[in-house]
Amino acid sequence: MSVFCLLAVVGLAQGAERVLKVGVIHHSPPMSYLDASGALTGFNVEIMRELCKEMAARCETVVLTLDRVVDALAAGEVDFAAVSLLVTPERRARVLLTKPYYRSISVWFARPGIKPGEARVAVVKGSIQARYAQAHAWPIQPFDNHEAIFGALAAGRAEAALLPMANAVALRQDARTLAQGLASTVVQDPELAGDAAMGVNPRDRALLDRLNEAIDEIKRDGRFDRINTRFIPFRLQ
Repeated sequence: MSVFCLLAVVGLAQGAERVLKVGVIHHSPPMSYLDASGALTGFNVEIMRELCKEMAARCETVVLTLDRVVDALAAGEVDFAAVSLLVTPERRARVLLTKPYYRSISVWFARPGIKPGEARVAVVKGSIQARYAQAHAWPIQPFDNHEAIFGALAAGRAEAALLPMANAVALRQDARTLAQGLASTVVQDPELAGDAAMGVNPRDRALLDRLNEAIDEIKRDGRFDRINTRFIPFRLQ
């Protein structure tokens, strides 16, 4: 084969290299958010970057809202989502889910004396917390993301919120809400706790296998724990 032909073949191979489209969420600290410089970061974002590095894959982020994640995966708009999805039968029926990479619980945040179900609760659209509140006939106040909930609580436009534990920790540390004196309570209900996984295009089981291997590796070599320490003040299990 001539040098010209060899270079042409190499060029075609490089041009055909697959780029993985990865769904990410903005405005959900500490899991994924824009930092002061406008750069995307957070626990899930940095975990995603290490997974892509471990798979030697080129990854391109696609911004989604939480209520669009499962639909986007099912439609093949993204290859996987760097989003903490609580594992449920409904989600398993529509998309592939990686092995769990940590366990999640939920927290009720409200002004002192307000108990679950006694006030309109702020929830993120498409979340397990929103589904739970609706199923229990709680009046809800839906928002597109967690930062919007933080702002509503700080401004007094919301009296209560139901959040995943990691987001609840970020709320507790948010300067805008410190003066509100919000009380927090872990909601002891199995429907609001369980394994968190990343979603995968339901037609790409090979990618699921690669992601599961990569999750094992970044946990084994300490990268997962280092990212955990950087963004979350408790150990995710």
